[in-house]
Amino acid sequence: MKQSLQLRIGQHLTMTPQLQQAIKLLQLSTLELRAEIQQALESNPMLELAEEAEGEAPLEGAEEPGIQAEQDVAAAGDGEASLEEPEPGQMEIAGKELEDQGDGAFDMEAVPDELPVDSAWEDIYDSSMPSAPPDRPEDRREIDNPDNSTETLREHLLWQMRLTVFTEQDQVIAMAIIDAVNDKGFLSIPLEEIHAGLREELDIDFDEVEAVLHQIQNFDPVGVAARDLRECMLIQLAHYDPEIPWLEQARTLVRDHLDLLGGRDYAQLMKRMKCSQDELKQIVELIQTLNPRPGNLIADRKTEYIVPDVTVRKDKGVWKVELNAEAIPRIRVNAGYAGLVKRADNSSDNVYLRNHLQEARWFIKSLQSRNETLLKVATCIVERQRDFLEHGEEAMKPLVLHDVAEAVGMHESTISRVTTEKYMHTPRGIFELKYFFSSHVSTASGGECSATAIRALIKKLVAAEDPRKPLSDSKIAQVLEQQGINVARRTIAKYRESLVIPSSSERKRLV
Repeated sequence: MKQSLQLRIGQHLTMTPQLQQAIKLLQLSTLELRAEIQQALESNPMLELAEEAEGEAPLEGAEEPGIQAEQDVAAAGDGEASLEEPEPGQMEIAGKELEDQGDGAFDMEAVPDELPVDSAWEDIYDSSMPSAPPDRPEDRREIDNPDNSTETLREHLLWQMRLTVFTEQDQVIAMAIIDAVNDKGFLSIPLEEIHAGLREELDIDFDEVEAVLHQIQNFDPVGVAARDLRECMLIQLAHYDPEIPWLEQARTLVRDHLDLLGGRDYAQLMKRMKCSQDELKQIVELIQTLNPRPGNLIADRKTEYIVPDVTVRKDKGVWKVELNAEAIPRIRVNAGYAGLVKRADNSSDNVYLRNHLQEARWFIKSLQSRNETLLKVATCIVERQRDFLEHGEEAMKPLVLHDVAEAVGMHESTISRVTTEKYMHTPRGIFELKYFFSSHVSTASGGECSATAIRALIKKLVAAEDPRKPLSDSKIAQVLEQQGINVARRTIAKYRESLVIPSSSERKRLV
């Protein structure tokens, strides 16, 4: 085959670095975006935080107007975010204006290295505070609230073990028991196996291991390291005031008839306990004050905070959607460095400044695009779900990604990115943007009802039911059918489980 040169013209989509950066920023949560902005500030000298100051002059010295960072996100054009002439009761969208360009650089040279103080450390704090032995670093523990959210259950128990008078042999036994405690606070290994494992190292009897176990079970939280639910509840009842009414009957019920209580067989319980229905109700209410999972009282992960990206409020009968101006820091191009860039200079320093200036512009432009897209999507969601803001979950309308994508003229993947881990602060609480999307169920009148509204109706029906005769899934389906909503029983069961509502047999109570 003879080789030849041919010229072809075609079109294809290229993911430029700028487009990749815009997509990346679009899908970041607020906390992740803050970290990304901080990293950009540290790596790019052209970027700086926009300080708030009065009387700042606009940027001067930059050769191109494109270095401006702050623009009105509600300006006319592609970023338009307000509805024209809203009627009473309609929604008005107001975009938060970002701060004008200015030179608000903070003078670090004016701050001395050391600030004078009128007292010394030794005048307030005693330097003779005892410290942990250097050969036992594991015994060191911060003086902090023992309920610190970052503390695990194991660390909490080990801390109490070190405060307890144990022999060296008992400490080894205690550590083996604590290592066998799961996150719920129960022993995950039979005590006989723990004894068998320790017997190879220590010459101890089973009674010694059990004695150490009883001491650990009195640690905080009470009932931890129990071998089963019955033992856990009996340990907690043992710490109650003996003067509490029905305490002895509660111990008898937990010790001898816990299976009947779990099966809601109240008739058999009254027969075995030889008590009336009112008396059994008092006993059961006392048992319900116990914690069946004591380990859950000690959190083992840090608290996660939510920063809303969008705020929604009603002002004079008009719903307004605004970007949260405090969610992310405001950045701009440094006017002094931008003024050093020269067009015709190809020196290494000038190329370095010009490249970073271009990167800074693209970064700011990507942030601007993210804000505009987020505001457009939030605007569309609030416009579609205005009934939810007015009346609650039962008025939620069906909404899918395609509906919003079609309304704002974007692809569904873009809507998916912008609604992931983005939150809206409304008068009814803080919700993730994805919360407002739900599938629909056809009604008898030919309309549609969202899955969120059906869940709200199920929750309402369960809250109003007779606890002696709770509604079954089939009965709930019949009630909804009478309201014109056709939902299968298995769908009711799926929605009920998503709401963490037990089955009708588990919801049965004594009145």
